[in-house]
Amino acid sequence: MYAIAGCVGCIYVVLYFLSRREACENCPSGLLRPFYRIAHYLYRKVCLRKLFRAAGRQVERDLEGLNPGGEKEQLRIAYYVKKLALSLLICFVGTLLGVVVRVQAEMMVLLTEKGSVPRGNYTEERREITVKTTLKETGEQIFTIPVEVQGLSREEAELLEKLFWEQLPQLILGENMSLGQVFDKLCLEEGFDGFPFEVEWKSSRPDLVSESGEVFLSEGKEEKVQLTAIISYGEWQWEEVVEIWVMLPVMEEEDRLHKELEELLLLSEQTSRRDEEWKLPDSFYGEKLSWQQVVEDNSLLLWVLALVVAAAVYLFSDKDLHGRLLEKRVEMKRAYPDVVHKLALYLGAGMTIRGAFQRMSSEADSKKANAIYQEVLYACRALQIGVPESDAYENFGKRTGLQEYIRLSTLLTQNLKKGNADLLSRLQEEVHKAAAEQLQCVRRLIEEAGTKLLLPMIMMLAVVMIMIMLPAFYSMGV
Repeated sequence: MYAIAGCVGCIYVVLYFLSRREACENCPSGLLRPFYRIAHYLYRKVCLRKLFRAAGRQVERDLEGLNPGGEKEQLRIAYYVKKLALSLLICFVGTLLGVVVRVQAEMMVLLTEKGSVPRGNYTEERREITVKTTLKETGEQIFTIPVEVQGLSREEAELLEKLFWEQLPQLILGENMSLGQVFDKLCLEEGFDGFPFEVEWKSSRPDLVSESGEVFLSEGKEEKVQLTAIISYGEWQWEEVVEIWVMLPVMEEEDRLHKELEELLLLSEQTSRRDEEWKLPDSFYGEKLSWQQVVEDNSLLLWVLALVVAAAVYLFSDKDLHGRLLEKRVEMKRAYPDVVHKLALYLGAGMTIRGAFQRMSSEADSKKANAIYQEVLYACRALQIGVPESDAYENFGKRTGLQEYIRLSTLLTQNLKKGNADLLSRLQEEVHKAAAEQLQCVRRLIEEAGTKLLLPMIMMLAVVMIMIMLPAFYSMGV
């Protein structure tokens, strides 16, 4: 794998050096840009253009069908450069992941060339190894064998047990400061990190310290407890005794007063449970007490939050309004070819401009109708209340705020004022022009969508790679 990765890396470096001055149109920025440059160079310089042209006739027909009126050569270059760039990216990422997997696999190899497996010392965990061999009679044989760590001799185990015994008092302390004043739970584990021993605990006073380390404090003087640790390693066993003193912790004056006052409150509540009301203590060591209930009051925070939200709504309302206006204009612009086509159709059928507008306004009541038909309905209502036709059509174009409808309203107004005889032909030209503009808009949206899809495709590739890598990491115990 290393040889393959080295060759692939050299090839990418050479191609990047050769393509560094390649003029790549519509290349995305960021990490994808070098791959697009290399793909552009390969397409233009390494005779791939003729190869793709000979093998991709159907692709060219599909591109022409999806992009009518587009430049064939530019469409072909953009398609193949993008496809090559993605292929190069996948190959590069796959090579890197292959190197990572190879490194991880080599780290997992325990079997040496001499046919031996290092066991590791007592601080390491038991491992599992899968080995295979080939027999002449049965062929390949695979075995999964647990490999225990290296065992200790009697002398080594005794020396390690002495070291363990020296550290044991610190290992079992937990949150306590010392074994001479124990008031919190002890860490009486069955095994401790760094030592291969199994430990069994016994307590001389289970009512004070349990075998699991729980400490039960009681009023009175300190109590002595003996903990017996039975330390085992294989067939060998040692027994040691740890002496501890269980006592209440020495509290500061402030903590002592707080605890006494808490006990006074609890006692007062318990003794007044038969009463209708619980009367809190009114004095403590001769000091008069005044109580106040602590409740969670977030009213001020809620008020400040309301002010922030109100300010945000005020500031962003104008932006939202402008956004809705832009969305409406985009919707009306997309409907322009349909509006011009219907107007030309109605006029060609013998209707007047006013009649054509009234006919189109009938579609405004539909829930799925475009916003432009509401403007048409508004113009018809203006005509009904006596607004001159020329003013109604001119205002119609101005309300939309779009150059296409302003041009259309100008054409209709000129026809009313000057009696333009070739209005129908002009509308037919406008229909063809609107269709061409809509086609360009669609082509631009397709190009933008292709660029936006690059990131999701790379993320999907990363997900697939992770799905491939996770089993390898789990098998390594990572």
